[in-house]
Amino acid sequence: MKSENDLSDILKLENQLCLPLYAAARLIVQAYGPSLEKLKITYPQYLVLMFLWEKDGVSLKEIGKKLYLDSGTLTPVLQKLEASKFITRRRSEIDDRIVLTFLTKKGRELKAEAIEVSYSLFCSSGLTVGEVTELRDCVKQFLNKITGKCHSRERAIA
Repeated sequence: MKSENDLSDILKLENQLCLPLYAAARLIVQAYGPSLEKLKITYPQYLVLMFLWEKDGVSLKEIGKKLYLDSGTLTPVLQKLEASKFITRRRSEIDDRIVLTFLTKKGRELKAEAIEVSYSLFCSSGLTVGEVTELRDCVKQFLNKITGKCHSRERAIA
C-alpha cells in the first residue's frame, strides 16, 4: 500500500496531465480567435463545420460523438450556424425522428477561407509536421482510453 506522501504526490500540479492539456486547449482556442472572428464563426462552430466538410448530412448524435459534445452544448452552436446561413437542418426521409445537418452553399464556400486558419496556426506553432502528427496521435490515443470506462486509480489520474 502506498504511503500518504506517495498519494499526495498525485495532487501536485507538476504530476498532472490535465493542466497542460487544459492550458494548451485554451491557448489554441485563443490563437484561433482572431482568424475565426474574421470568418464570423466561433471555435465550436468551426469544429462543426470541419466535420461537415468531411461528411455532410449527419445527425446531431454523429456530430456530438465526433466532437465529444452533448446535445445541450451542440444545439445552440447549430442554431447559430443555421441563423448565419452556413448550415440547414431537415428531418431524415428514412426516420423523421432524426434531424440531419447539411452545409449550405455559403457553408461550403467558407472551407476555402478556413484552410488558411489551420495553416497559419500550424506555421506559428513552430512545430514540424511530424511533431504535430505525433502530438495529435498521442492525444487521440489518450481520448480513446479516457472515454472508455475508467475503473482503476492509475487510469483516473489525468
